[in-house]
Amino acid sequence: MNKVYVIGHRHPDTDSICSAIGYAELLNREEAGKYVPARCGEVNPETGFVLEKFGTEAPALIESVEPNVSDLPFTYPISAHADIPTIEVVAMMDEHGVRNMPIVDDNGILLGLMSEHGLARAYVTRTKIEQLAITPIKLQTLAKILSAQILVPGPDLLEGRVYMAIDALHVSLSRLSPCDVAIVGDNEPAQLALISAGIAALILADNSPVGERVINAAKTRNVAVLSTALDAFGVGKMINLSLPAGMVMATDVPRVSMADPLEYVKDVVSNSKYRTACVVENDNRLLGMISRNTFVDDIRKSVILVDHNEFSQAVDGIEKADVLEIIDHHRLGAITTLKPIKFLNDPVGSTSTIITRMFIEKGVEPTEQTAGLLLSGVLSDTLALKMSTTTPEDEKVVDYLAGIAGVDPAAYGMELVQRGIELENVPLHDLLLRDTKHYNLFEKKVVIAQVTVPSFEFSTVHADEIKEKVNALRQETGSDFFLALFTNVFENGSDLFAAAEEGHLAKLGITEQPRRLPGVMSRKKDFLPQFGNMLRDL
Repeated sequence: MNKVYVIGHRHPDTDSICSAIGYAELLNREEAGKYVPARCGEVNPETGFVLEKFGTEAPALIESVEPNVSDLPFTYPISAHADIPTIEVVAMMDEHGVRNMPIVDDNGILLGLMSEHGLARAYVTRTKIEQLAITPIKLQTLAKILSAQILVPGPDLLEGRVYMAIDALHVSLSRLSPCDVAIVGDNEPAQLALISAGIAALILADNSPVGERVINAAKTRNVAVLSTALDAFGVGKMINLSLPAGMVMATDVPRVSMADPLEYVKDVVSNSKYRTACVVENDNRLLGMISRNTFVDDIRKSVILVDHNEFSQAVDGIEKADVLEIIDHHRLGAITTLKPIKFLNDPVGSTSTIITRMFIEKGVEPTEQTAGLLLSGVLSDTLALKMSTTTPEDEKVVDYLAGIAGVDPAAYGMELVQRGIELENVPLHDLLLRDTKHYNLFEKKVVIAQVTVPSFEFSTVHADEIKEKVNALRQETGSDFFLALFTNVFENGSDLFAAAEEGHLAKLGITEQPRRLPGVMSRKKDFLPQFGNMLRDL
């Protein structure tokens, strides 16, 4: 089943997290397990308190929805062990229709790659001709490779040089050792002489006849005798291919991980002389193999966006994802899609309000946990129903959710507000980035941070530090304007700090900071429209 990620905006607040969890639960009632609540930022202290209170884990952290290796429907899950003869690996490649075969050890750790390219280099283009030899190989395996019949069993394991008895017999005999193997034809005296020399095995080429004397001599000296239809050259060729894969494999195989973006992996595969990459875990354990054929189909992650509808606020890689749906309560932004989608935007106090209404319309009741989370989303975004963005529908769903969750909305709302304005032991840098929104307004990049405070004393006492940090954050975010609202929930107003070019600040009349903004509680309803009009005329 293809997963669909339900995800909120960057620097997620309580409404963003809780609406994602709530909507995923609603959708999973019809298609269980398909929808995954997600987040693209760290959980702030207020949201952490909410999740703990209602016994819910934080959604999965997804830093990017750009498709990666884990989204591929198939990677070649085949491999061969390093001690398997090369000829058997070649047969496996033929069987699976692949040009490359990963080579692993007994624990599945990737050691290298057997490839047609590598085989050509090893057996066709080599310029140095070395002594033909057999590495440790079982007698039965050698017989299988040569399509040979074992006439006399001998040593079970063979390892040594291989000689073709084409020189004068005394020359061949002078070179042989007890570990060696000899290839001979229809020549009984030579056969007997080679056995008498005390070699490990005798290979009879061309189905050469073998007499009783040879058989008896081989049994006496414990010399294995094999008979094959191959000629001497064919036997030598096949013995050469009996080398274990570990001796022929290449070790410069490209390695990628499941988290690597597909665009990057495509480049790795295209630039590899093997046109292949191996997928490995952190411990280099092989997971699969990718070739050019893997990328035939267009791969995209499927996402549903909640609590935002702008590219600047969305998770990284959103332009390469398949956006199925958007549910929001903010101004319209600039996200575009290639096909029509469901887009629900309603100017209520929170996205959690919209999700709750969808539960009610479908005749489905959220679980007690989810009701508590959605209640928290509404109360957080409306500052316990005190924000100017609060609507009668927000008040209605608060009563509905509180009944299911079994909490007093008034008392819990005040507790939540207090959690949201706890400022002690929080670095100012983190405080200003805890709740930020990014906008593109009239060709200007604007970042607006909002910090809830219990009184204006905080912004007054820390004014110099705040101005310095706001200027630094403007540089850090690369924005034209970095604005910070310190909102006093109990006195119904905000203090504004701003960083921008001095000329722009002078034209906007905000050189003296902080600038007190009575009645400004909501970033999206009270401040953004007014600031946007000022910026339009700049």
